[in-house]
Amino acid sequence: MRMRPTLSWTPAADLPPGTTDLEPVVHALSTGGVLVLSGAGLSTESGIPDYRGKGGSLTRHTPMTYQDFTGSAHARRRYWARSHLGWRTFGRAVPNAGHRAVAAYARHARVSGVITQNVDGLHQAAGSEGVVELHGSLDRVVCLSCGVFSPRGELARRLEAENPGFDPVAAGINPDGDADLTDAQVGDFRVVPCAHCGGVLKPDVVFFGEAVPPQRVEHCRRLVRDASSLLVLGSSLTVMSGLRFVRQAHQEGKPVLIVNQDPTQGDPLARTRVALPLGPALTAVAHRLGIPVDGGSAD
Repeated sequence: MRMRPTLSWTPAADLPPGTTDLEPVVHALSTGGVLVLSGAGLSTESGIPDYRGKGGSLTRHTPMTYQDFTGSAHARRRYWARSHLGWRTFGRAVPNAGHRAVAAYARHARVSGVITQNVDGLHQAAGSEGVVELHGSLDRVVCLSCGVFSPRGELARRLEAENPGFDPVAAGINPDGDADLTDAQVGDFRVVPCAHCGGVLKPDVVFFGEAVPPQRVEHCRRLVRDASSLLVLGSSLTVMSGLRFVRQAHQEGKPVLIVNQDPTQGDPLARTRVALPLGPALTAVAHRLGIPVDGGSAD
């Protein structure tokens, strides 16, 4: 049975309200050493929907679980048909003002690192370096038999060759790059095996029901330990994958600052939650710090 991902949570009645005051974020970045933890909300301005915000994809879509993917050839066919179509749109997404602002903070030594829960590669496309992809990336594919990695573009070309004319109209695209297709639209889509050993190919992402590699978690914990504060961008912190780092920072006495329009599970542990759209808010912070974004003026 597919495990239903957590759709939402109910904020406590005494949860502090969000603010529009950016000063705490400006102050933290002015001293440097800030670790960024980003979620799907940072990429919505690039045309990629989030999971749990208003109109989030989990209201209409249950992401693939690791157990379904590995246990069912039918599930893999359905996944790859939907993901192949979604990749055409997902792969064309470009960084927005929020991604560019984070990269600018790092260039000016205000950010010590970036941990992202996103699988879209937009932080790197904006110029951020050393990004820790907590949940992996859709631009890589791994064989579950031989462990060989290969570029997603290479798989896309092989799938195109095996499925000429496959071009159904999707109802939408999800944060995991999965397009909304019916079983009838999936039809008899042909999945290709690993070119090296003939094994099962899987995107190099952490599915629901799959654990983040322990060494990756420990690397992130070291980044939290070495940071002066934690800045959470566009994450509801509904699942433990990201919330554990907020808890760690709080336990270590480090300020936690959140920029997210909706309440999050990390709010009780945060010094502040700024309830503003991410792109404009992060650009405004850069301007107040005198940091140019995309090489433009900071005035």
